[in-house]
Amino acid sequence: MENDRKIAVLIDADNVSDKYIKYILDEVSNHGIPTYKRIYGDWTKPQLGSWKTVLLNYSITPIQQYSYTTGKNSTDAALIIDAMDILYSSNVDAFCIVSSDSDFTRLAARLREAGMYVIGMGEKKTPMPFISACEMFKYLEVLAAISPTSHETNATPRLEKQEKPKEGMASIEELIEAIKIIVTESSDEDGWAFLGEVGKRLNKRYSDFDTRNYGHTKLTPLISSLKQFEIQPRKTSNPNIIHYYIKNKK
Repeated sequence: MENDRKIAVLIDADNVSDKYIKYILDEVSNHGIPTYKRIYGDWTKPQLGSWKTVLLNYSITPIQQYSYTTGKNSTDAALIIDAMDILYSSNVDAFCIVSSDSDFTRLAARLREAGMYVIGMGEKKTPMPFISACEMFKYLEVLAAISPTSHETNATPRLEKQEKPKEGMASIEELIEAIKIIVTESSDEDGWAFLGEVGKRLNKRYSDFDTRNYGHTKLTPLISSLKQFEIQPRKTSNPNIIHYYIKNKK
């Protein structure tokens, strides 16, 4: 089961702000169970002092790595070595690498070669090679933009409006064309394609695809907003479950 995945969460403190930690762990919980929670940095540096309370509150293990030489990132090396040790221990099913640094591109690719599911998280400045090397990539600013409007359990999530997609992320025009092709390839004789399958193929095509990047919490309202597709709800044997199908408009 996807939600039973055991995930190693490895965070590069030099490239991630402590303000994102709640959003990081909340998102990881959507994909599995964080069994390793480690963060790497030179904790003798004053600029990492804000992490102290966060680490205690979220039970994250800090890994000390001294900066022996100016200009050399020993933190990256420590994270990479730990990742490979965890890989060979066979104790996890997936990795979540949290950094905006392209130095982890090869690590992500190597972990995927070994059959690991790799989730990347970083800010929008993250270079495309690292994003593409991950199975799935989440932008921290987008995760942080989702917050309840009140403390009520049924509060509506608020999404930061994204006027212009990040460079490298599919633009609205590219997204529409990709969906049209996927629908054509996966549809039945009447032109209807299962929306869940369309979403899976979009995730495979664009590792950073997330409906929240476009201001929507779910795929159905995103597709509806594009005005290029027909959407048809279909009842199932379970009255609580409705399947949605999509068709290209002529």
